[in-house]
Parts: sequence; C-alpha cells; structure tokens
Amino acid sequence: MFHMLTCFDMNPEYALEDFRQSLTEYTDHMRGLDLVVDYDPIGRRQSDTIMDTDDERDHQYFMLMHFRDRAQCDNAVEYILAHKEPGASIHKEVYSKVQNQVFICWQDI
Repeated sequence: MFHMLTCFDMNPEYALEDFRQSLTEYTDHMRGLDLVVDYDPIGRRQSDTIMDTDDERDHQYFMLMHFRDRAQCDNAVEYILAHKEPGASIHKEVYSKVQNQVFICWQDI
C-alpha cells in the first residue's frame, strides 16, 4: 500500500463537519474512478503528551489516505491537476476548507 498523511488546520470559515462531508464525497468520487482505496477518520493532534516530539509543525488535524500503490496515487494527482469536472469542483470543496497543509507520503515495505 501507498499512504499519504495530511497535516492541516481548518479554514476558520468552516466547521470540521463541513470538511468531513466534503472529504467523504471526494473520496467516494475518487474511489469510483479507482484513484484511491480509502481514508482513515480525521484525527485531532494531541501535542500535550511527551510522545508528540514534532516541534516543526503545529497543525491541529491530520488524516491518512490510502492507495493501492504509487501508480494509483500518481494517477490521482494527474487527475486532480487536469482540472476535469466534476473532480475539480469536488476537490476544491475539500481543499478550500483547510489551510497550512503538509503532505507526507510513504509506501509499505
């Protein structure tokens, strides 16, 4: 599997539930095109524990998205960058609700 971690903060104009609904719609759309496997529930960072040692980032939320392999992830990015409808509008609905995004990818070994 290939994974993408997204660390982010909410755009103050939106509630977390707004983002969650848009993310579900987006993931369902991408799954229908075979461009994603799934995503995990959104998490809220707990930086007040000694186990959280990341001093470089102070994002409040995170989520994981899962792809079958690197090729599926690359195909998803290609689709997003092509700005094809309805995908462009659905992606914008997700992306506009967050800010300060950082993306980290890895592949299982």
